[in-house]
Amino acid sequence: MSLDQLTEQVESTYADIDDEQPVSLDRETRHELAMLSAAFGTQDTDELIRRAVHLLFQTTVDRGTLDFHLRQEHDVTYDEYLSGMTYEEMTGQDQYPQRDDERRYQM
Repeated sequence: MSLDQLTEQVESTYADIDDEQPVSLDRETRHELAMLSAAFGTQDTDELIRRAVHLLFQTTVDRGTLDFHLRQEHDVTYDEYLSGMTYEEMTGQDQYPQRDDERRYQM
């Protein structure tokens, strides 16, 4: 494919994206989606968006940012979510009552 053909395909896909996508996309995102569509040789931008979501998810898991945001918002990690248990529940730390150090040595 020549540069002219690529440019033509990107511009054509760029024009069609607004009609196809139920979400609003800014100019930069439409251009990047059109470029990916041309590079992968597909007119199905829905598939590219699905791939993008998978890639974003995998990247956030690999970098630990998903755990960071989950911990901030919900006080759990992704591993805790998958197992259905917090680390305290997994290790048994929540089974014992808190020690009262002030009364610990009183008789």
